[in-house]
Order: sequence, then structure tokens, then C-alpha cells
Amino acid sequence: MPVPTRTRLPETRTSITHKFEIGEHNGYIIVGLYEDGQPGEVFLKMGKEGSTLGGLLDCIGILTSVALQHGVPVETLVNKLSHVRFEPSGLTKNEQIPMAKSIVDYIFRWMQMVFLEGEQQQPVEANQE
Repeated sequence: MPVPTRTRLPETRTSITHKFEIGEHNGYIIVGLYEDGQPGEVFLKMGKEGSTLGGLLDCIGILTSVALQHGVPVETLVNKLSHVRFEPSGLTKNEQIPMAKSIVDYIFRWMQMVFLEGEQQQPVEANQE
């Protein structure tokens, strides 16, 4: 069985920062990019949230970053993590994602919009295995 290898990002890298709101909750998605514009790391920050939610979002960012750096396609992450439902959820100010079932749902639907093209950008069905 082949051993996955990690492709590290350059020391100085370009990033995208996206501000979002879900209901009354504000947050930021910060995505560090490889030189070819593909995502290689994800940081998630929520404003005025407790340590539990902040800690869980840190873990989701770390796990997503490790997966991306070991070659897991964005499409795979989107297919597995879009439409996950838990609180906080609610209306957003993003016209392309008017309703988020959770912060994780919003994050991966946004990543789908930004990093996937053509057929890969088609809406992911809820509970897709």
C-alpha cells in the first residue's frame, strides 16, 4: 500500500479570506494557497464564540489542511462534509448559499464554489455517501 506524502505550502503564500454570517454568528474562512492557486490549508475563526466551538473549528481546519496537503481532492471533502446539520445554522448574507445547515456546511459549500469548476461545482446532494 502506498504511503501518502505531504506536500507543504511555501513559507510565503497567497491566501483568501472570506467573511461570513450564519444567523447571528460571524466568522472567517482563511485558505492558504499553493502556487497553482489550489487550497493547502484552512483556518476557521468565529467571533465571540465559546472555547468549545472555537476548538472544534480549529480541529476541522487542521484536519482539512492535513487532508489537502496529503492529496485528498477538494471534491471529496465537499462531497463528505456539505449538508452536515447542527447548530449554529440559519440564513446567511451570501446569495449563493442563502441557508447554511451548519458552519461546516457553509465552509465546504463555499469551498465548492471557489475551488471546483464545471460539473464538480454542481450542488452536492444531502447525505451523499
